[in-house]
Amino acid sequence: MFFYISFLRPPATQSFPSGLISITPQVANDLRTESFDGAQEIYYSWSPVVTNRTESYPSITTPQKLTTWRQSSAYKEIPVPLPQGLRDGQSYRLVLTAHGQGKPHIINLAASDIGERPHPVISMPILFSSRGRAGHGAGKQEQIERVYRIPLQPGENGFLTVREQTSFDLDKKIWDSGIGLGSWLVQLAQAPEQTGGDHALISHAHEALMASESRNIIELGAGTGMVALALGALRSTVTKDQNGCILTTDLESAMPLLEHNVSANEALFSGPSTRPRPIVLDWDASELPEEARALDSGFDAIVMADVTYNTASFPSLIRTISALVRLSPPSKPPVIVLGYKERDLAERTLWDMAEKIGVTFKKVGGRAGAGGRAVEIWIGLCQRL
Repeated sequence: MFFYISFLRPPATQSFPSGLISITPQVANDLRTESFDGAQEIYYSWSPVVTNRTESYPSITTPQKLTTWRQSSAYKEIPVPLPQGLRDGQSYRLVLTAHGQGKPHIINLAASDIGERPHPVISMPILFSSRGRAGHGAGKQEQIERVYRIPLQPGENGFLTVREQTSFDLDKKIWDSGIGLGSWLVQLAQAPEQTGGDHALISHAHEALMASESRNIIELGAGTGMVALALGALRSTVTKDQNGCILTTDLESAMPLLEHNVSANEALFSGPSTRPRPIVLDWDASELPEEARALDSGFDAIVMADVTYNTASFPSLIRTISALVRLSPPSKPPVIVLGYKERDLAERTLWDMAEKIGVTFKKVGGRAGAGGRAVEIWIGLCQRL
């Protein structure tokens, strides 16, 4: 499992340009239901908000130790010194990280030890102004961002910026399996022979997801879009074919944040075929969306991460998968790639239900993170019944 630094009490949207600001940091699991069990040093830095940024990732000031987080002091307000040289009217983002070396505010999706330390967090901009409402009188921040590094070509990196809500909406947060599957896709693109697992299955997945020819790919239960964003960036390095698509789907409530995250990472996508296209797909709907049904040859791949947390939705999910599989010719069914972290043993009944529609899953890898329940990567092959 992974742990995440976040804000139990976030900074305000506006503050006075003198004195301190106060926050309450949090170190917990993806759903913020389980706190980190131990002591964790937290460092702070500031990222200036600039209009014409020359780097593809946010720059930060030198990290300084802020506190050592423990469950016993989890609700304690922590004062944070303001940026040095701050001038009235400037805006900065507050960055919290688990260490102070290198670029600690960037999550490396290619790292073999991804998730061993809590993931860093970046606040939304804070306007430092002596005018108007500031401090406790200013508005509360309701979003955060995290930045992920993806190796694209030798010596070239891409940086995904993914925004999340600080509310308890499940479809508006990064979940472990999204990061785990995104990390596995990076390895599949760069060094498929190192992913482990069944060689034939890995090759099949690589051909379906990373081939230079056009591919039609759909993501189910996208949430923030983490998986589709990584896939779009990776495919942009291997194909110039303008045919094909990446459809990233979820309920209507997820669309504003999903659309924002796609637009925010526009520079990473080479064209319409690799730019994820957010569309509404309700598993309970009687038919698939028009964008899916309009594809002549169906899909080459179905990808999904953390779609198993609600076992009551399994019949609808299975019906949706079955309908998507039937869009493809029998001679070329889609490969299905699933990122999964067990939260309840009953979730594994999905595998039995999938076999009834001709889909057999096999585990091919995983990401251990900080211990506990690992993110598992499964590949499903389809056989028409």
